[in-house]
Amino acid sequence: MAAATAGAVLAAAAGGGVGSAAPPAADHRSTATVLQHGLDDLHDLGISGTQGLVRDGNRVTVARSGVADLDTGAPMPVDGYLRIGSTTKTFVSVVLLQLVGEGRIGLDDPIERWLPGVVNGNGNDGRRVTVRQVLQHTSGLYDPTNDLDALKSPDEFLAHRFDHYTEAQLVAIAMRNPPLFAAGTHWSYSNTNYVLAGMLIKRITGHLWYAEVRSRILMPLHLTHTFYPGDRPTLPQPHGEGYRQFAPGGPLVDTTVFNPTVTASAGGLVSTNTDLARFWQAMARGQLLRPGQLAELHQTVLADGFQGIRPGIRYGLGIMWIPNRCGGSWAHVGSMPGMSTLAAVTPDGDRSTVLYLATELADPDRAKAVVQREMALLDDLICG
Repeated sequence: MAAATAGAVLAAAAGGGVGSAAPPAADHRSTATVLQHGLDDLHDLGISGTQGLVRDGNRVTVARSGVADLDTGAPMPVDGYLRIGSTTKTFVSVVLLQLVGEGRIGLDDPIERWLPGVVNGNGNDGRRVTVRQVLQHTSGLYDPTNDLDALKSPDEFLAHRFDHYTEAQLVAIAMRNPPLFAAGTHWSYSNTNYVLAGMLIKRITGHLWYAEVRSRILMPLHLTHTFYPGDRPTLPQPHGEGYRQFAPGGPLVDTTVFNPTVTASAGGLVSTNTDLARFWQAMARGQLLRPGQLAELHQTVLADGFQGIRPGIRYGLGIMWIPNRCGGSWAHVGSMPGMSTLAAVTPDGDRSTVLYLATELADPDRAKAVVQREMALLDDLICG
């Protein structure tokens, strides 16, 4: 569930022990050193466990730091399972854009055409919100994520972590609130948009969103460790436990066991760093979208809410543009309680990076330091 705050959204992940899928070379050792040093720094800043991966062509560098479990002290896995949160949005956007390329839906179609009566009430009007605006977060629709009881306190988390939600229920919660602005006039991140995107996929294809993700992306790319768990609240082994600090100065609470239906197509996928890196390279290389739809994916607007993370961050259709010293990278962030990811790729698809953090800090200064170090590490890994 991508939180709307910079600290929660961009507290991405990384990892210690270094490995390589190819004979060591000077630049590869340098990448390994940079990755390990960055992950160790993140661990020192208060992240219980981190893991990271760089894929340069087909050459892979991995690292980890910290522990998988604060109670047992077991080491963080190098390539464990993780909740990818809002990085799910990129998969969902790719599926919808494939449907656009097939002529089955138009980006400028109003939502009302496909989901009549769903976006309605309190000033919300599906006739005035388009598919493009939903994918680009320019719809103005309210995001109820931070209103959820499970995110308010440790006791509330334990009481509500197994709650089941349907997509219709999630959108209905959003519809209790008026839109933040007229559709198309501003930008504001909202999970409601991608819950609607998942509903659109079902309406057009007759299949659930994750079935289409599986058949259109996961199977062709052989991403065998990526899936939607539905109501299953646990993660497969190996994985690092996720920990959330609910208030500044508060304890770290184990939030690993959690029902992801609360995010569904906005953030429910489980994956690994290896699968994510391969997905991002394939997408950037044009293996998943036709040229016209890939160009639409990259049509960006200024991401107003992310400028505090780095000036110039822009948002396309389920994808972010993060400027850096070598130009920039296509990326997305994702968070679920106690876990976060940051996945990025160079524009040519040659080099991809995935970082994973297994702790979500509430102390503002510590959270800010984590984000700053993570962004600096991303630049070093993407720019080489």
